[in-house]
Amino acid sequence: MPDNLPNRSSDRVKYMILGCGSSGYNVLEELAHDDEPILIIDHDPKRVNDLRDQNYEALVYDIADPTIFEILPIPEVVFILSNDKNANLDAVRRVKEVHPSAYVIVRALDRLSLSLLEQAGADAALYPQEVYAKTAVHTMRRLHSSRLARKLYHYLSDCEGTMGIILHTNPDPDAISSAMALCVIGKEASGGKLSCKIIYDGKIGHQENRAFVTLLDIQLQRITEDNVEETLKECNYIAIVDSSAAGVNNFLPPDTKVDIIIDHHKIMEEENRGVHFVDIRPGMGATASILTQYLQELDILVDQKVATALLYGIRADTRDFSRNTTPQDLNYAAFLLPLTDNELLNKITSPSMSIETVEALGLAIKNRKVQNGYLFTNVGYVKNRDVIPQAADLLVQLEGINTAIAYGIGDDAITISARNKDIRMHVGNVMKEAFEEIGEAGGHATMAAAKIPLNSFSVIKSKEELLNLIAEPLLKRFTDTIGLGKEEKNEA
Repeated sequence: MPDNLPNRSSDRVKYMILGCGSSGYNVLEELAHDDEPILIIDHDPKRVNDLRDQNYEALVYDIADPTIFEILPIPEVVFILSNDKNANLDAVRRVKEVHPSAYVIVRALDRLSLSLLEQAGADAALYPQEVYAKTAVHTMRRLHSSRLARKLYHYLSDCEGTMGIILHTNPDPDAISSAMALCVIGKEASGGKLSCKIIYDGKIGHQENRAFVTLLDIQLQRITEDNVEETLKECNYIAIVDSSAAGVNNFLPPDTKVDIIIDHHKIMEEENRGVHFVDIRPGMGATASILTQYLQELDILVDQKVATALLYGIRADTRDFSRNTTPQDLNYAAFLLPLTDNELLNKITSPSMSIETVEALGLAIKNRKVQNGYLFTNVGYVKNRDVIPQAADLLVQLEGINTAIAYGIGDDAITISARNKDIRMHVGNVMKEAFEEIGEAGGHATMAAAKIPLNSFSVIKSKEELLNLIAEPLLKRFTDTIGLGKEEKNEA
């Protein structure tokens, strides 16, 4: 028989637990820290007596009894945690019927029950095995990343001399800020015995990227054909950030001995044999997030300049947390935020735009062609290749566009940039399949690029003429890969 409800000073209770087996008891112990009223309902008299002996308020009731919620206090939060899935489902329905404003968290006994419990009105349905699995994987990843941070620190502690930190061609804020952070870790770990050179090839063309380097007064060394060999000889160690291997979107010869690689782009494992330290996490939104995690794990003081650079690097590579963003990226951004110079960040994100950029974007808009939600545009000859991804970023926002492909030609290569909103397609894989045989290609599900050297084609004096001649067969590689039919293209 159920207990009579004891005299209470209130007809309300903060927490109510229905079913107090092992799961319920663990929840009870967590809630006890809140020092809020808790009422426990269980059908087992012995269990209830044990709970009372521990000074918990507990009553003997069958949670399947449809009348109990009419005589019990009004709960703010109800945990339904019995091992009877039908009783749990009935209890959810009854609680929501009698106390519709109460929060209901319920235990699912199997995956099939999850949707039924949610349909019945549960605010949260938890399958313990799934929760355990996610916690286990999260713990594993956290331990692994922590171990990697300590491994890097230990390796750098034995280094002295000069470390050349190689950025990818035409570096962006993610690469640059990651290199800055690696310099800080190297100096700290080595006790000042290791100095760094941040080295890049190509151009820093995007107006925000130029503002980023100028306003933060970042010291970079630009490599040329004339000084490659001399510069590398000056380096006792070589590190690559935001690029996956020697010769992959950087000026290094493929057989260059590399000591450190840190990146968030997926590569083949065999490409990194012989490297002392490798940390490649394709799941992360930015390499700057990985370096921020190192600084946090190693408890290294982050000055305002480095913190501002890293936060901007994460923001830029995730497009203000709107693409390829993970919870870890957000956590590390939150860690950096109070350490940054907000006024400087605002100046970086509001730079002036060059006439060349405006004209190139205008040409991209004018030349756009649309087919079944895919937009293709020829930007023509560009001195600053960064306007090509800018054009793709701009045009993918047009109504009815799922994927935007912008392409243009520079002094030494054709650049193709893709932006994608279609969740059915991984545009990085498509670009890789379509273009890796004739150049470098790859990327993420929502953003990707390809670079095709001009030495792949016959010499033609006019680059515009060359681009016009080969654009159609190049784009056919892309459309064939995605299976896009040869329907008539209509200008948007």
